[in-house]
Amino acid sequence: MQRVIFNFILAIEGINANKLRSFLTGLGIVFGVAAVIAMLAIGTGAKQSILDQMKLIGANNIVVQSKVKTGDDDDQGQQSSGSANTKNKKPYSPGLTLLDVEAIEGTLPNVEKISPEIVLPTTVIQSAKQEKARCVGVTNAFFELNVMKLEKGQYFHHEHIEYGRPVCIIGKNIQTKFFPNDDPVGKQIKCGNTWLTIIGILKKRKASKESLQNLGIRDYNDDIYIPVSTSLIRFKDRAKITKDKIGNNDNEDNNKSDDNYHQIDRFVVRVNDSKTMQATADLVARILKRRHLDVIDFEIEVPELLLEQEQKTQETFNMVLAAIAGISLLVGGIGIMNIMLASVLERIKEIGVRRSLGANQRDIILQFLFEAVFISLIGGLIGVLLGVGAAKTVSASSGIPTIVSFWSIALAFGVSATIGLVFGIFPARKAAIQDPIKALRSD
Repeated sequence: MQRVIFNFILAIEGINANKLRSFLTGLGIVFGVAAVIAMLAIGTGAKQSILDQMKLIGANNIVVQSKVKTGDDDDQGQQSSGSANTKNKKPYSPGLTLLDVEAIEGTLPNVEKISPEIVLPTTVIQSAKQEKARCVGVTNAFFELNVMKLEKGQYFHHEHIEYGRPVCIIGKNIQTKFFPNDDPVGKQIKCGNTWLTIIGILKKRKASKESLQNLGIRDYNDDIYIPVSTSLIRFKDRAKITKDKIGNNDNEDNNKSDDNYHQIDRFVVRVNDSKTMQATADLVARILKRRHLDVIDFEIEVPELLLEQEQKTQETFNMVLAAIAGISLLVGGIGIMNIMLASVLERIKEIGVRRSLGANQRDIILQFLFEAVFISLIGGLIGVLLGVGAAKTVSASSGIPTIVSFWSIALAFGVSATIGLVFGIFPARKAAIQDPIKALRSD
């Protein structure tokens, strides 16, 4: 053990005597380890971001969104019949309705839950405060599909849904705006011309703006939720044929109108097996196309499949980054071996003196190995600090999430030490096999 410690001290003295050369030798390791740390931080952050987005959309969900047909869109689906009246008429579609929801739920056996939504922009008034907000007609399935828990109060009862009672559940931001110091449960809030009794408060749902934008979903903390039946009875039912609609039926400008005629804005279908999501989405499209008289006034998305594809793309990108970082470390290791070989040639006389004083081949090998490993470890430490700083800089400047984990730092240290050991063996053996007599004669 004393000989090992003595050889380690000699290695430190050798490095200290050639600081600049040792620093330049370790630069390859520094940048290689920094690249590994930054790459793993970006990859882990991207993976966590995708997992967070999956939590937001829920598992095994299919989203059906209403799409308002404009006159220009309809012209593409018209068949030229030579009749001006036929050409100008819009193809009829009832739009997305609750009957579509019932038809899909009753037809497809693998549907676990289905949640319709009616989004109504409105003005909210309470205690002399007035704000713009959204009143969203939902069922209790909406809260379950979106993993939204109550902080206080209760969900909608069967009586609320069946009779369209004027009740609501508010998001956390609504409570903050209108009831900052009060308990809102049991109190009333005015949405448009309708007073609603608050029966529950949702827990705050944390989500970044980037995730919400990427998924195309609202910030659910800003909404007021009412039963679907309440939305149709007490607010607006767009599926009803009114006198104004009948009167405007012959108006030529009406053909170019983009007024929303859908009773519901969208609905989410959850299937019980992720393997059947794409097939179920195709069946939903066929059912809706038939019910809408071959008018495609809806869009169907499978967010989970899109996110999985994004994750595969991210993994491929991470592999490319890993390859680049690995090449950097390899170049750093070759640099260490090259400099150590040059060091052996420069220090032949020193090796001869040590051998003449009783050092054996093992002592010489340990001295040069310690030098190589020590340079690698110091380079690895600097590389870790540089990599963490680079990851933080990338996150702050570009908004890309980065996560520096303990195992990535341990991996970087392990790789740097291994490189010093592997690429230091050959120069160390070359130094050890030098003939002591020839080494002493060397200038």
